[in-house]
Amino acid sequence: MRKVWKSLLAGSAVGGAMLFLGAAAVAGEISEPLVAAEQEQEIENPPQQQVMSQVTSVSQLSDVQPTDWAFQALQSLVERYGCIAGYPNGTFRGNRALTRYEFAAGLNACLNRVNELIATSTAELVTKEDLATLQRLQENFSAELATLRGRVDALEAKTAELEANQFSTTTKLNGEVVIALAGVVAGNTVNDTKVNRNIVLGNRVRLNFDTSFTGQDLLRTRLQSTNLDFFSNTATFTPEGDLRFAIPGDNRNSVGIDALLYQFPLGKNTTVTLEANAGAIDDFTNTVNPYIDGDGGSGALSQFGTRNPIYYLVNGTGIGIKHEFNDRLEISLGYLSNSAASPEAGSGLFNGAYGAMAQLTVKPSDQITLGLTYINAYNNNFFANGSGGSNNANNLLQSASSNSYGVEVSFQPSSKFVIGGWAGYTNARVLSGSNGDADIWNYALTLAFPDLGKKGNVAGIVVGMEPKVTGVSSSLSSAGINKDPNTSYHIEAFYQYKVSDNITITPGVIWLTAPDHNEQNDSVVIGALRTTFSF
Repeated sequence: MRKVWKSLLAGSAVGGAMLFLGAAAVAGEISEPLVAAEQEQEIENPPQQQVMSQVTSVSQLSDVQPTDWAFQALQSLVERYGCIAGYPNGTFRGNRALTRYEFAAGLNACLNRVNELIATSTAELVTKEDLATLQRLQENFSAELATLRGRVDALEAKTAELEANQFSTTTKLNGEVVIALAGVVAGNTVNDTKVNRNIVLGNRVRLNFDTSFTGQDLLRTRLQSTNLDFFSNTATFTPEGDLRFAIPGDNRNSVGIDALLYQFPLGKNTTVTLEANAGAIDDFTNTVNPYIDGDGGSGALSQFGTRNPIYYLVNGTGIGIKHEFNDRLEISLGYLSNSAASPEAGSGLFNGAYGAMAQLTVKPSDQITLGLTYINAYNNNFFANGSGGSNNANNLLQSASSNSYGVEVSFQPSSKFVIGGWAGYTNARVLSGSNGDADIWNYALTLAFPDLGKKGNVAGIVVGMEPKVTGVSSSLSSAGINKDPNTSYHIEAFYQYKVSDNITITPGVIWLTAPDHNEQNDSVVIGALRTTFSF
């Protein structure tokens, strides 16, 4: 490299000299008047005293001044490269035409400089003695080199084995661990049953194996375990106020497959989601509740506070489709069955309990999102799906065909504040026993304060009415099924504090007035301290 560099340097010297000399010739031809033939003859055959000699400094040339337009170029060629000659009388005569003699003298000076650079570069090349030394070192360290070569070969073999037998080149593991301290801190009696005010410590663990085969699809296999039961089963005796990160039943941290889905694009703007197990509407639908809907690991603590309760009527096994017309408009369609794997009568993918939905999501601006939802469900009940509401509402839906309508809205006027909410109406037609219709309503107002106190923190407030039976047909009333007598309000507040990118701590409180929509019941206050680890 050193030789190449110096050769380039020499080349630049020659080229620079020739360019400069050529320019001088042209300049001289333009600026000097034409001379007579005898004058030209005299120039072409200069006397001996006019032969040019090498100079080492531009100051030796008396007719070259710092104000001349080519002064810097001439100075560089004389003092840096040493390949410009002047006349013996100390002049350069830069404004006159260049003769062949003068060009030959300048070129000879530059070629002499090239020879000097080549000689210097060659002297610094590797010699035979250097090669002999290198060969001797190789012979002396031959054993060490053989050992090193063997270690490299062994390492390559192990690497090849790992690559051939690794778990998956397309699967990523991510997880979420929720550890919560929770309990009823106020309230004595609900539905003539003493409220249990024990403090519990429980957990919910989720491990997601996310696999992609094309880079655009997703196969998700989720393992889940929990030991937290709904408080409605053992503590409060009303579905209102149940925690989102709990699961009904005595689970005892048994591990099972929860979500199992495959999601893939169908064209440019359409996404298809195949739900094989524990499918939920939020897998393929925008629930229009940012910062509040965290599916129990973040956001609201309760089932009701997480999203519009009518969404819980669509769950199980089936298909979901989302199509985006543009950035402002999308439609979601879905069908999920609760008993798709059962061959019994009244079960199966199409003959058992199911939920079918359609939602139009509109974004008039970056700050506003609006959802319009329709759900048709059969033999589905809020309580089993954990959506809250009164016992009366859940009992009606266990053997009913229902049509639900929802409106969800979110408005974010600034990065620090989001106001949202929803309203849901369900018309349930009871199909067994005393046939009849019932009207069920719910609504909520949500407030979120992102980055409150620290970037990544979220404070939230949910105020609303959990599903309430507001009216029944006369046939149901005659059978002793009545509307809920009073109105219970759900008031929830939480503050999600970000300890690090992977740890959040969320204290919160849930206050239920007139639980189960019955003023005869004592108000219930549930407290919780949720810690979420994500990776």
